[in-house]
Amino acid sequence: MQRPEIYQDLTDYLKSALGILELDKNSQLYRDTTSICNYLAKPTFQIAVFGPFNYGKSTLLNAMLGNRTLPIDLVPTTGAAIYVNYGEELHAKITLKDGTEISEPGTDVLKRYAILDDARQMRDDVAAVNVYCPHPFLQTGVELLDLPGTNDREEQDNLVRDKLLTADLVVQVLDARKLMTLGERENLRDWLSDRNINTVLFVANFLNLLEPDEQKQVYNRLLFVAESFRSNLPNNISNIYRVDALPALRARLKGDVAAAQTTGIAAFESALQSIVAAQQEQLTVKLPRIEAIATKIGHSLRAKAETVTAEIAAAQKKHKDKIEIQQKAEKLISKGFQASVSDFEIWLYQPTLLQRYQSEMALSLQEGSFDAWKLKFQREVLHQQQTIAEWVNKACEFFEKEQPIALLISFPPSPQVTLPEPPPPPPQKSIDSEVAPVAIATGLGWLLGGPVGAAVVGGASYILNKRTGNEKPPESSEAYLNQVTEICSEAAKNYLARFSTDTFSMLQHYKEIAGKVICFQDSKEPLNMNVQQYQLQLINNLIENLEAELDRIKVI
Repeated sequence: MQRPEIYQDLTDYLKSALGILELDKNSQLYRDTTSICNYLAKPTFQIAVFGPFNYGKSTLLNAMLGNRTLPIDLVPTTGAAIYVNYGEELHAKITLKDGTEISEPGTDVLKRYAILDDARQMRDDVAAVNVYCPHPFLQTGVELLDLPGTNDREEQDNLVRDKLLTADLVVQVLDARKLMTLGERENLRDWLSDRNINTVLFVANFLNLLEPDEQKQVYNRLLFVAESFRSNLPNNISNIYRVDALPALRARLKGDVAAAQTTGIAAFESALQSIVAAQQEQLTVKLPRIEAIATKIGHSLRAKAETVTAEIAAAQKKHKDKIEIQQKAEKLISKGFQASVSDFEIWLYQPTLLQRYQSEMALSLQEGSFDAWKLKFQREVLHQQQTIAEWVNKACEFFEKEQPIALLISFPPSPQVTLPEPPPPPPQKSIDSEVAPVAIATGLGWLLGGPVGAAVVGGASYILNKRTGNEKPPESSEAYLNQVTEICSEAAKNYLARFSTDTFSMLQHYKEIAGKVICFQDSKEPLNMNVQQYQLQLINNLIENLEAELDRIKVI
């Protein structure tokens, strides 16, 4: 019996390779590798019998088993691979793809599940066909495999090609009347030689139908071909046999031992027993095929490693280029941000701010149009805010960071202006000549009818004529106007100074926040690059382990 446990690590490595390579399950390499893994896991010594339709494959196996175990007919019959193993009683088991098992005594069930229908189609619901037979040869751990004919349908040819890879010994049945057709020679090359399946026995059937001279010619031609397929056979064992399958089966069914001897079946069976005994505990049959498939897997893994290495190099270059771009972007954005902040700081600088806005704000207070002035002032501040925010937004977008809190700018409350008591009213006759021009010029308006009056202009409150007890009323309208101008100018100065101080403070705080955004941080390698590096390491480790395991098996 063979020892599948010695191949467990190799099988695991091959299956891992299939996962890493992500091969199409219909590809030849995937199918061959899967077949090899299944082959290494089986404890039996498998003998596969194949050949074109109507060459007598099933008849040969029936003659070996001594009964009509397998279906034979004059039309293509065997549509499935039929595994024949040892059993106490003759019975067959059909396993369907849904897991259902149909087991019956004898082999009549094969006619319903294992042969082609009238349309020459195999049932598509059959997963496996097994026959169990009480034959001593099978009891030694031998498994016979009856394969479909190879010249009937492409689907069956593909099945045969895959199954040959799992056989410890291949028996090719030939028709002596048309020895080595073009198709058979191509099969020898593509299905056997190219995959290091070099332990093959050739059985010439129907040789009894030829004249002696023709038989000799057939043998000589076959000898030339067969020599390439005996490298793992014992020196005293031939790999060319003449077996007249149908006469052998008839003789076995009748129990005519003498007649069976003349058909060549006994010599063939003796050779099989010797080969099985010599090879069951050796790796000479398996190793060439294992190496052939493992070599292909190794080449594919190395090609995959080269691809992944190239992808990693491309990703690293892309990552490096991105870093360089982001570093340049950081400098440009930081420079732009600093410039916009500097412009705003210059704009906020108190002397500059007072020079630009104090007079017009004071005038708006005098004229009662402060709200309109404030709206204009806010628009100018908003423009400064937006210029700064644009650079921060660019940084967030470029460096993929979350937006920070906005630059919040608050404006002081509207100023309250306390005016002195106006001068006494002049004589009636002088109202038009003195008071009216002042009122029109200042826009303050007069509320007559008492010493204290109030005016509400544009949302800003002005307290007029409020007495404190210490102020002296101005002696003339001109003096009063100068006092009002001075008071409004002082209010504007205080408003703008407070705005400058508060906004400077807010701006300094915002610069710290923005500085964390406008800052390129060299991130670690992208996740997909890390995955690729891990994958490359797995591939290299797998190649190393696969080669080491092959070396180990060679010395067993």
